[in-house]
Amino acid sequence: MEKLFKPEEHNTTVKKEIIAGCTTFLTMAYILAVNPNILGTVMNANGVFVATALASAIATFIMAFLANYPIGLSAGLGLNAYFAYTVCLGELASEENPFTIALTAVFVEGIIFIILSFFKFREQIINSIPQNLKYGISAGIGLFIAFIGMQNARIIVANDATIVGLGSFSDLDMVLALVGLVVIAILVHYNVTGGVLIGIIAIWILGMILQAAGIYTSANLFPDFSQGLQLGAISETAFKLNFGWAASHIIQFLAITFSFLYVDLFDTVGTVVGVADKAGLLDEDGNLPRVGQVFLADAVGTTCGSLLGTSTITSFVESSAGVAAGGRTGLTALTTGVLFLVSLVLSPLFLAIPSFATAPALIYVGMLMLMSVTKIKFDGDIADSVGAYLAIVMMPLAYSIATGIMFAVIAWVVLKVCSKKAKDVSPIMWCVFLLFVLRIVALVANFQ
Repeated sequence: MEKLFKPEEHNTTVKKEIIAGCTTFLTMAYILAVNPNILGTVMNANGVFVATALASAIATFIMAFLANYPIGLSAGLGLNAYFAYTVCLGELASEENPFTIALTAVFVEGIIFIILSFFKFREQIINSIPQNLKYGISAGIGLFIAFIGMQNARIIVANDATIVGLGSFSDLDMVLALVGLVVIAILVHYNVTGGVLIGIIAIWILGMILQAAGIYTSANLFPDFSQGLQLGAISETAFKLNFGWAASHIIQFLAITFSFLYVDLFDTVGTVVGVADKAGLLDEDGNLPRVGQVFLADAVGTTCGSLLGTSTITSFVESSAGVAAGGRTGLTALTTGVLFLVSLVLSPLFLAIPSFATAPALIYVGMLMLMSVTKIKFDGDIADSVGAYLAIVMMPLAYSIATGIMFAVIAWVVLKVCSKKAKDVSPIMWCVFLLFVLRIVALVANFQ
């Protein structure tokens, strides 16, 4: 392990890395239930489950061995909803088996990203983002994942009057999540190894005790193995590409592919920046060594996922939970990948983990990532200040990492030009700026 991942060099241990990998997996495990639920509206849900677990394991293993970073990958939320609802049930609703067309677009996206990885395009993007914006992105992701955690546990709920509001203290999910947050904070305060992971399991067990006592009745918290394994369902989703339709509808197909490309590109850039900053992996210039391998893992995972039968595979911001638990190397990712494989035969166990148990981990890690705001120089260049600020506020409010980066970059470039500092804008940042402008034009056109 020392030879492969060098944990000692990264000031960690094998034990810490394994615990961190378990923590990352538990905070990501919800995707094994959510992805089949979303994509199951247009394709075989059991096949999607198997495809998601396999593609996640493959991509995370590549991350472990090629990049040696503690980042887990799986089917991206938002991208799967776009796949199912916007593409399959919307734009392609009149087509036969529209999921085959969407999978083809994801496959092409993955191939394009593999090519871009060799040309180091995405690597140049991440290293060209100004340091202040990187800190803003990290802090914004912190608020974003805290918001996700609070939603999952119904601490924050939809509200007609104010859009969002506080949940009800009569809701046991909310109460258990808040108790879990306190438990994690206490364990971390006393430097208990694996405090975040222990907190997740402890609150799950408490929930099961309350259910056994007849107090908790919202959902079944105990694993259900009665349905058995349905691994053969992968035949309903694997290798179902439709290049014939793509060739005969090239403009529409390219538009769909570009949408997948855009969201995946900037979601991954934002996630990698945030997780790397939290783990202390950025060098003194704010760059991430071996970032090309990180993006290659993402690209290969997406390509394999499309062949197996799932939507775009991307780096998961929940990896921050593993980093908070001490993960610093690919051994954390390796552990997470192994657990994705184990989930194929123990899926009822992992799918039984409730949101109120994993939500406290996301809320706590959100606080840790928000600490990057202390590194932002708000009294310096106006472009840096406003760009970082917009990254922080737009990610949670627009519910999108990519949108937060879009507002940050556009504001940064415009203010640089207006303050007569256009020479500070690198060619790569100009390219990114133009990509975002094209994205806004596309969005306006879609609303017409």
